[in-house]
Amino acid sequence: MLPAGRTHLEKAKPMTEDLAGANPRGLHFIAELANTVQDDSEVSAAALQALLERHGGPPFVLTESDARRMCEAAVRLIDILAMSDEDRAAEAINTLLDEHPARPCLVRLPGRPWSLHNKAPHSADPTHWLLSTTALALGLWLSERGRCAWGQCAAPDCHHYFIDTGRRTPQRYCTPRCATRVRVASHRAQRGR
Repeated sequence: MLPAGRTHLEKAKPMTEDLAGANPRGLHFIAELANTVQDDSEVSAAALQALLERHGGPPFVLTESDARRMCEAAVRLIDILAMSDEDRAAEAINTLLDEHPARPCLVRLPGRPWSLHNKAPHSADPTHWLLSTTALALGLWLSERGRCAWGQCAAPDCHHYFIDTGRRTPQRYCTPRCATRVRVASHRAQRGR
């Protein structure tokens, strides 16, 4: 559930919005997918289709059956995003890669630098594409960062996932709004003593 006053679009915004390069490996897609499915386990095919299009995914024409399978698959991604132990996360990612091998290739999306994507064959099942793509992306991010550079928002009443793109201090909140809300509540509590 979203806290009062928050819209679906607000919660989907990552801490960094630089789509020219700071959207590492399309990982904000994974966080938005996880949050969408967590908020509505019966999200429609049209909503998933729009999510794919926003993030430059392949032009699948999703059916409601595809949407159900993708939501079920997203639960496996949510489990990984909930992990903070890199050994357990690596094992879970490797399991996904064994079950859904990736076919990586370099792609340049409009206005973005070259990046590694999973090539979806014409006969690809959307769920296979989803799991192989996200396992590849999470695996690359884990190997690049050396830790689980993702997490679940630490703000009370917010359980959204995020991708940690920071360089110094590990990220704790899904949006600046959640971070501010926690700081203001803490400040008010300290003043009230």
